[in-house]
Amino acid sequence: MSLALIVLARQPSPGRCKRRLAATIGDQSAARIQQRLLAHTVAVARQWQHTQAGAVVSLCLGHHQGSGGLGLRMQRQLGRAVRAGARAAVLVGSDLPGLSVQQIQQAFSALHHAPLVLGPACDGGYWLVGLTAAGQRQQRGRLFSGIGWGGSEVLQQTLQRAAALQWSPQLLRWQSDLDRIDDMAPWHGAA
Repeated sequence: MSLALIVLARQPSPGRCKRRLAATIGDQSAARIQQRLLAHTVAVARQWQHTQAGAVVSLCLGHHQGSGGLGLRMQRQLGRAVRAGARAAVLVGSDLPGLSVQQIQQAFSALHHAPLVLGPACDGGYWLVGLTAAGQRQQRGRLFSGIGWGGSEVLQQTLQRAAALQWSPQLLRWQSDLDRIDDMAPWHGAA
């Protein structure tokens, strides 16, 4: 295997996903939106896979991610991909109605120039993270530990961890992910 794309998402079940959005529109509606977002993300991932010889796509839902906080779950999935032989692994969530094959290709291309690529989100987090195999082995979980997950400083804290590793990460285009009702405005017709 040369490249691994991991889709990390919550199960699209009422009460189990999109909690911030569900607080406004209800559990059933939030689950329907999660289902559409997940279907879109998986379709884009499969399209990308068909463009890359030896590429692998993994869908990691809910309890299949294992226990622990988001950082530990991301570390675990990226580590599995590298141990399975990936020379580079990219992890993407399912919160982007505008996700494209080109963005995934850009992420893997960025990993030719740096050990880390991030897709910054306008809310202060990121919508994509990718590591080379060497980067994954070097960071040994330090990149994802001590981060205030869900807060507005996630990207900044991650960039600080990267600087401590003496890395200059590649950044993709800033995007708004879909977490709250206000985030739906640009995607109203797409979601």
